[in-house]
Amino acid sequence: MHPARGGPAPIDVLIVSLGSTQGLRTADEQLRDSLRRAGARVAIARALPPARRRTLMLTDLGWARAARAAAGHMLAQLRDSPPRAIVYSSTTAALLWPRPGAIRFDAPAAGNRPGRHGLWQRPLERRRLGQAPLLLPWSEGGLGEASSALTRAGGALVLPVAVEPSGPSGRERDIAAITYAANPSKKGLDRVLQAWRAVCAHGGVEGELLVAGAGADELEQAGLAAGGAGVRVVGHLARAEYRALLRRSRVFVCAPRREDYGIAQLEALADGCQLVTTAAPGPYAALPIARELDPRLVGEDLAAALRVALDQPVPDYAARARAALAPFGGEAIDGLVARELLPRLLA
Repeated sequence: MHPARGGPAPIDVLIVSLGSTQGLRTADEQLRDSLRRAGARVAIARALPPARRRTLMLTDLGWARAARAAAGHMLAQLRDSPPRAIVYSSTTAALLWPRPGAIRFDAPAAGNRPGRHGLWQRPLERRRLGQAPLLLPWSEGGLGEASSALTRAGGALVLPVAVEPSGPSGRERDIAAITYAANPSKKGLDRVLQAWRAVCAHGGVEGELLVAGAGADELEQAGLAAGGAGVRVVGHLARAEYRALLRRSRVFVCAPRREDYGIAQLEALADGCQLVTTAAPGPYAALPIARELDPRLVGEDLAAALRVALDQPVPDYAARARAALAPFGGEAIDGLVARELLPRLLA
């Protein structure tokens, strides 16, 4: 194709990026880069963050309207040479779409918006999933939660988010444990702190627990006192700084009440941490990997699992974790995008 005279260059794929979390922004940028390596011309329409709301229903409405505005603005710019395909990043981004497109998602509202939290989102989501020419769940678990729409949808392709080691691991891991606490209630930070304090109470713990992803003020608003007992809140960090802490940590510990995917856990495994976690509902991609690597570290007794990870680590844990993450590697994802995704988007 050739650019329209005096207009912008034509676009093969437009990604409508909700970008409400760092994980979503990273996933959208990775997809853009992978499509470009496959030879596609790609643009991202980024939703502007709406005003903060007190309920999930209003929050989702604000983000859905922001995504529609971003998509509409970009489509108006490309009116003379519209994109051949659109990918909406998350079901929320697709709820008020101006034009049908593929939907990429970690988990549908059918799974993570129960009861009153998803009264308007769930029925509209079912309609959009059924209208989409292609569904792109991050995991088989996400696909399973959206299965009711598959009979009407144009098909599905599981497309994981790429996860790679962030750099060489240091020979000495001087941080005992780290956790990621954005949305601290959903992440179960209260249970993590309780387990850590129980371990510390028995003595013999060298190092501290770092709490990343949330500041002290956010934790205080959530009713959590995270200081003391070998706990240090490091707050919101630049991505490179956070991954550098993972490379120094012996254990990544979490106790999510629901997990829509678990990028933080996969990144921790990629950077050589042992994963101590409770089981959780939702398409928790790292959970079966953690059970395979060391089942002692997965269970409801988080304190006991922490003690095992700190005192009796499996020697080849990190090497086996890297092997288990091969399907999530950038090379594997690039191959999937080039062989299967791009031809289906442009068909």
